[in-house]
This record gives sequence, structure tokens and C-alpha cells, in this order.
Amino acid sequence: MLVENQSPSGNKLQIRTKKIKMKISVIGAGYVGLTTAACLAQIGHEVFCSESDVEKLTKLQSGVMPLFEPHLEDVIKSVRKAGRLHFGSTEEGIVWGDAIFICVGTPPLPNGDADLSAIEGVARAIAKRATGYRLIIEKSTVPVQTGAQLRKHLSVHSTKGLKYDVASNPEFLREGTSVEDFLHPDRIVIGADSTGAAGLLREIYEPIVTQSFTCPIHAGCPKRKEPIFLATDTNSAELIKHASNSFLAMKISFINMVANLCEEVGADVTKVAEGMGLDPRIGPAFLSPGIGFGGFCFPKDVQAFIRIAEKSGCDFSLLREVEKINQRRVEHFVEKIRKELWVIRGKKIAVWGLAFKPNTDDVRFAPSLTLVKTLIDEGAVVHAYDPEATAKAKAVIPNITYSADAYQAAIGADAILVATEWDEFRQMDWKRLLSVVEQPLVIDGRNMFGPEEISQHGFRYVSIGRVDALPSQSVVEQKIDPFSVQAEKKVREVSA
Repeated sequence: MLVENQSPSGNKLQIRTKKIKMKISVIGAGYVGLTTAACLAQIGHEVFCSESDVEKLTKLQSGVMPLFEPHLEDVIKSVRKAGRLHFGSTEEGIVWGDAIFICVGTPPLPNGDADLSAIEGVARAIAKRATGYRLIIEKSTVPVQTGAQLRKHLSVHSTKGLKYDVASNPEFLREGTSVEDFLHPDRIVIGADSTGAAGLLREIYEPIVTQSFTCPIHAGCPKRKEPIFLATDTNSAELIKHASNSFLAMKISFINMVANLCEEVGADVTKVAEGMGLDPRIGPAFLSPGIGFGGFCFPKDVQAFIRIAEKSGCDFSLLREVEKINQRRVEHFVEKIRKELWVIRGKKIAVWGLAFKPNTDDVRFAPSLTLVKTLIDEGAVVHAYDPEATAKAKAVIPNITYSADAYQAAIGADAILVATEWDEFRQMDWKRLLSVVEQPLVIDGRNMFGPEEISQHGFRYVSIGRVDALPSQSVVEQKIDPFSVQAEKKVREVSA
């Protein structure tokens, strides 16, 4: 079937809308770009993923993953073996694809605006190199009206008679579950100002909309409810992403303030959050208090949304308060440490978790790193452990000790701090830990454990928005053989 589509140049284009396997280019091989490329190849398209970082590109072409994301490496290996995913330069990608997904970074500028220089660079390259028709899709998180700027830029700089449509397709991928989020989404949002562009995007996502692909995650993947395919204009689609992330950030900051109140009045924030979440108008998601949100999405998207509103004459002081609350979370947590240890200087502190959330190696804007830097400034001796993020954390903070496992980090520790809720911390041998720490103290910045769960093992347990738990006297009164304790410490030190 063919439909007529009005291009920005005024020409009528005939575009096929029957179900076809498309040639798609993905510009940028970060978390979003690499997941997008791999999953589009998984559902049957031919995909070319480009990367301007030569070192990262070389790794990808050699089969080496530049980042950790569950399932992603396996999917990439599979689709590369099938010949549906290729890696190369941006210039090659622009020439190769009929549809081009722009997935480059938009980091925050000092004033909070999104840095769109990478977007502009890709647009200029497309305008100068591409010929024929291209569907150009913003996948990067961008301010509203970026699509209009892209159209203007392409029109001004086009040198080879390029015909094009610009569309928005915001991503809602969570690091740690991005492959599952892409293949089994709750909604797919597209913004297009022509029927032809909307039709092509629908064709690209048809296997996901109908859930008619081979799932690489779940053996015998159960039939699921089809995701909602929401088609709107580009401005609305661009706003949906910023509005969604800002609202979720607001929920986190709200429950963190409720946690502060709970600490003052002796209430339990987990029970309060549970009661709130039972209301279907609120829901339980993002009502977990802690040391604050991080990562490359929420902090920068809140900042960018504030700036977008200000430029449009809207007072978004609500989000400024959300940002301030989040920025104070680490200091609030450090106050708990001071209260327990009295003096931080010279104390050995074990930090469990460095990634901004579990199941990723991303440490960008991670509250855990802010915490570590604060502890260093106060003279603490920090020993940290993370299952995946050590290499990236070490590049940012090289002057602490990185341990091989959580037990090693805890040897001789005056306090164990839980900064990221990795599942492996739930499987700890607390009797073994009790034998190697200097002080049996756990300060949980993620409310990962129940107070009695830890106190029964002889540890004092301090968390967020809950009453502190004293160690079980029956455990404290047990006599521990000092020679076995010293032997355990010696074994751990040698193994380091």
C-alpha cells in the first residue's frame, strides 16, 4: 500500500506502508542507542549502529561490550551472527539507513539547558550526506520544539536534494531492564506531523505492538497485553518524556520528605508508602525513600524541564524544590553516619554499591559517589565494593580502596553503608560479617533490609524513615573466639 506524504520541501512522496523489513541506522551506541539497535535487529530489521568514539566502536566491532546491561550482550551476539546488526562510523550509518534514529547524548549545560551540540552535529551530517528520502527520528531526550529546529536545520544545510520527515520517539528504558522495556513496553509514543512518517514508525514497531517476535529473554514467553501505540505531534511527544521523568522524580522527593517526617515522629515510612500505594490513583512505584535519585535521566531531565518552562514564561518552582530535596539527601544520610560514629575522620567505612541503581554499571550522577566524596573530605578511610561499576567508579574516584567483594570491604569497618540495593547483598552471611567488622553497624541508604532482619544477627541497624534497631542481645553476648576473628581478617587481607 502507498500513501502520499507532504515533505518539508513541499514535494509529495510515495511511501510504502505494507509490512516490510526496514534498513535502519542508529546514531550513537550508548545505553539507549545500543539497546535500540540490538532490539530493532531482534524483531527482524536490518540495523546499522554507528559510534563516533573510535575506542568504543573498535570494542563493539570486536564483540566487546562497552557497558553492562542484562541480556544486551546476548542479544547483540545473536543478531550479529544472524547478519542483522552491523557497527561502523556515523558517516556510514547516514548513507546506509532509510530510517535514522538519533540516540546521541544530551548532557546538561552549567545553566541546566540540554546540550544539543551532538544532535546538531548529526543533523548537519545528514543534511550534507544523505540523498533520497529519510525518516529522521529523535530518540534522544530533547527539549520541546527540537523537532522544529531539526527540520529548519536540515532544510538550510541540505546539499543533495534530501527529502525527509522528522519524528519524535522518546525512550522509556530503565537501565538494568532496558532490553525487556524495549521489547515488552507498556506504551510506544511517537510524534509525527505527517501520516506517512507515523505509518512508517508503526511499521517499524509492528512486531512489538503485536508481540509477534522471538523473545530473547523469556523461554516460552507468555502472551502479554499489547502495548499502547500513542501517535501525537512532535511537540507533545517531546514533552511527554520530560513530563514523565519529572513526575517520577517528584514522587521520589515527596516520599523522601515523608521519610524525614517519619524519623521525627517515630513512624515507619515503608508502612506509610504501602498505604499510599494501595490507592490506584497513586500506585506503589517510586515510593521508596533513600539517598536520592541519580543516573543520567532524572537529574538532567528535571533541570532541563525547569529551563524549558522558564524560557516559556512558566514558573516551575515545584520542580526546583524537587531538585533541592534530592540534592540534600546525601547530606541527610551523612548526618546519620556522624550521629552513629561521632567522628568520621580516621574511621574505616565500607560502602556497598557504587552504581546509581542495581543491574547497571552506570555511575553518572550516582548519589553513592557523592557520598564517597563527602566521606573522603571528612577524612574517612573508604573501602567500596560494587558487582559491576568498580571500573567506572575508579575512573571518577581513584583514591579509595576498591574491594573484590562485600566481605573484603567490611573487614575492620566501623560501619557498613548500603548505597545501592544489589540482590547479592540480600544473600550475605551475617555471622561471618559480624566476625570481621570493627563495629557491628549497618546504615542502609536504600531501606534494603527489614530492621529485625539485620538486628537479629547482632548488628545495629539504621535506615531511612524508620526507627533504628538495636542488635539482638543473645547474639552480642555470644563469645566469639578472637583467634578465629583474626584468622578470618588475615585470610581476607591476603586474598586482597
